[in-house]
Amino acid sequence: MFNKISALLLIGFITLQHAAVFSMTADAEDKRFEALATKFIHELLEMNPEWATNLGEHKYDNRLGDYSLEGVKKSRDFAATYLAELQKIPFDKLSQVNNVDARIMRHNLEYRIFQADVLRSYEWNPMTYNAGSAINDLIARDFAPLKERLANVKGRLQQMPNVIAAAKANLKNPPRIHTETAIAQNKGVIGLIKGDLQMFIDQAPEMKAELAPAQAKAIAALEEYGTWLEKDLLPRSTGEFRLGDEKYRQKLKFALESDLPKEELLKRAEADLKATQDKMFAVARPLYKKYFPNETDAAKLSNKKIVIKGVLDRLAETRPTNETIVGKASEDVKETTEFVRANNLVTVPTEPVKVIVMPEFARGASVAYCDSAGPFEKKNETFFAISPTPKDWTALRSASFFREYNDYMVENLTVHEAMPGHYLQLMHANKFKAPTMIRALFGSGSFIEGWAVYAEQLMAEKGYGGAEVEMQQLKMKLRVIINAIIDQKIHTAGMTEKEAISFMMNEGFQEEGEAAGKWKRAQLSSTQLSTYYVGSVEVNDIRRAYEAKNKGKKDLQKMHDEMLSFGSPAAKYVKEMMNLQ
Repeated sequence: MFNKISALLLIGFITLQHAAVFSMTADAEDKRFEALATKFIHELLEMNPEWATNLGEHKYDNRLGDYSLEGVKKSRDFAATYLAELQKIPFDKLSQVNNVDARIMRHNLEYRIFQADVLRSYEWNPMTYNAGSAINDLIARDFAPLKERLANVKGRLQQMPNVIAAAKANLKNPPRIHTETAIAQNKGVIGLIKGDLQMFIDQAPEMKAELAPAQAKAIAALEEYGTWLEKDLLPRSTGEFRLGDEKYRQKLKFALESDLPKEELLKRAEADLKATQDKMFAVARPLYKKYFPNETDAAKLSNKKIVIKGVLDRLAETRPTNETIVGKASEDVKETTEFVRANNLVTVPTEPVKVIVMPEFARGASVAYCDSAGPFEKKNETFFAISPTPKDWTALRSASFFREYNDYMVENLTVHEAMPGHYLQLMHANKFKAPTMIRALFGSGSFIEGWAVYAEQLMAEKGYGGAEVEMQQLKMKLRVIINAIIDQKIHTAGMTEKEAISFMMNEGFQEEGEAAGKWKRAQLSSTQLSTYYVGSVEVNDIRRAYEAKNKGKKDLQKMHDEMLSFGSPAAKYVKEMMNLQ
């Protein structure tokens, strides 16, 4: 008996000793990763000062990045060096939070190398050299005394000629649409420096004399650059905007942080398109009878597209204008916030959100965006920006735009961009704390967009806005699905403008103005349009798994708060951290 007990004690002692050694090893590897990640972030932000400002790190506010070929090579080599160092760390010995962040860091580094080696957008995308946000980010938020921010603006204005010189040296034969958009955005940057910036300078008279030379020099350089874009680059902008099958396949994997093949993605999207149209028909039928009580033609009443389009056309009659859309969205933010609170859907942040007119330099790619305070920012202020119609649009095209973005659609757009969509999710994400800032810097676009699309579904599910808003939510869901379909078909299968616009209008019930804008956006981007659909599918999958684990119990606020408590990593990591694998 003594020998048996002694043996058991010896085994126990050895086991404890082994556990202690493993714990010490794990702690050492965690510290090793944390040191590497912290050093990486510090150097990365120093190399990308504009991004640092946007994130709320203000050490480098007086500088612009190096856009020269030497700068591109330095950035690529930087990523390769850190990837090699990261791969020396055994991920299986890291804590869960560090293990996830190490995988996110590896993914980001591999993507940076892919961008430099394969995509090479510095050669064909003149929008890369748009410095408008570098100035706007210094004046839009009151994060420091105005005099200090304007002094940093001066530094960046003085460096604008360097960015322009790099653009001229690097750009070869961009796609025409990219150069045309860059020309319009460049005019917006000039307007920003002449107009918006001047308003801030006027508030600090003592800075006028100091800023005037840099301001004049930057404007002159930008005006000369605009002439170069129009007279030199545009005539030779004959590049292909379509990414092609192989590059698209590789980029999609990075964009989604998923191994979902593009063929499977397309198959799912096409099936969901039909299912969503069927649901939309079910919601539309009672509204059609309400709006057209005298219609008795059985053929019309059973025709899916006639009924849906008839209802959407009637809803489109109630619409805002360029002058009223911001006020409308501001009221909708208040109403959606009250609804989320009253229905205990998710914890509502206390940080403010402000609806603004989208700055001109940022227009041309999307109709709205959410600009939240970065993870380093001490003052958490969020801007929900809405773009008015471009000045060169005809009255007919502008009317088409606002038929699309009618009052009910603006309510749904507010849900997506602000409450409980992007604004709420990103405020929750900023509260996540980890040993490193990896997750805060490298949020998953697929999860972020997926949550916002899911938020639309959630609000409609709970009855927000009634059947009228649900029609717009389902129309937006169709748009999300169609985004994924056309994104792939345009870049890999040669879908034409006529085919894409016809598909959007006939299958998605979109107005011509919206469809034309999406065609432009699809040319200017690739894979990003697929993140909405895939992300929403993944967020819904998390909800189903959570409810299955909890035997159908529906405490939505508890579930959503937990789902949003891990920052903005890819959905596969959220699922893992919620123990739903």
